[in-house]
Amino acid sequence: MRSLEPLQAPVDPVEALRRVGFLLERSRQHSRRVEAFRGAAQVLRGLDEGEVAQRVKAGTITDLTGIGKSTAGVIEQAVRGELPDYLATQQDEHGGPLVEGSEAYTEAIIGDCHLHSDWSDGGSPIEEMVLTAVELGHEWMVLTDHSPRLRIANGLTAQRLAQQLELLERINASLGDAITVLSGIEVDILDDGALDQTPEMLGRLDLVTASVHSKLKMAKGPMTRRMVAAVSNPRVNVLGHCTGRLVTGGRGTRPQSDFDARAVFEACAEHDVAVEINSRPERCDPPDELIELALDIGCLFAVDSDAHAPGQLEMKAYGAERAERLGVPLERIVTTWEVERLVEWVGSEDQR
Repeated sequence: MRSLEPLQAPVDPVEALRRVGFLLERSRQHSRRVEAFRGAAQVLRGLDEGEVAQRVKAGTITDLTGIGKSTAGVIEQAVRGELPDYLATQQDEHGGPLVEGSEAYTEAIIGDCHLHSDWSDGGSPIEEMVLTAVELGHEWMVLTDHSPRLRIANGLTAQRLAQQLELLERINASLGDAITVLSGIEVDILDDGALDQTPEMLGRLDLVTASVHSKLKMAKGPMTRRMVAAVSNPRVNVLGHCTGRLVTGGRGTRPQSDFDARAVFEACAEHDVAVEINSRPERCDPPDELIELALDIGCLFAVDSDAHAPGQLEMKAYGAERAERLGVPLERIVTTWEVERLVEWVGSEDQR
């Protein structure tokens, strides 16, 4: 994974708007600001060739629904061949490396086992997530929208997941060698350790990330049994944000769940399930001491973005820094593997 090079004039108006949206997401700005720029880019995509320049010349660009003062300013300067001032400011303030000193680990991470689209609680279409991943140098990514019980996140029923799989086939057919988009899910771990999706649908997916999202204050014994049961399921490949903690951010803080981490990580090692290093700053999950425990036990790891927007895909740099600092070998991080090796590792249910 690489950082995006700053845009220089001249720049296409759509690309200027997309990059502003990316930088706003990357710096965790309010979603309404992001939506304004991404929405404006979508409006321009729907116009006939030459109409943008004609409207800028006539002063009617803001007559279009979805184009406001700030977005119009970016469009007008881009059409005139200038680098828009708003874009230049965002690049100066938010375009540098997210983390200093972990370039080797960051560049080695070429995949992502945990990200979301607007099919569940993400903010952008699958196509925009894919395009940004290509720009960042991803070689593969796994789309893992939520499962049905997580209604607040618009989790996918079996029927909607089947529809998404059909769309992914069409997207992959159009991509050539640019990137491989694998099918997946972030499946909710139910109270008894069962998985919140039908076995038939789970069997159709390339990779399954399983996470606890409910009853995070469950007593230690039941929570341990719940998590061990989940990672023992042959269909699970990655254990997502295992403690459920929140350490900062707009949702406030939340303590980590109480479970026997050694028992859970030993089950992960036994069943060849990777422990996720969730890169979102508000999660920073697992904490350092649990990563060290999983490392000692012999677990694999997945440095994932848990991105809900294109500008969050690069947040894997935070997880890469932690992995390097804690001494996790690159060969034990599945998101550094070539896609062929990843697919072989996942294997079939009969092989696991």
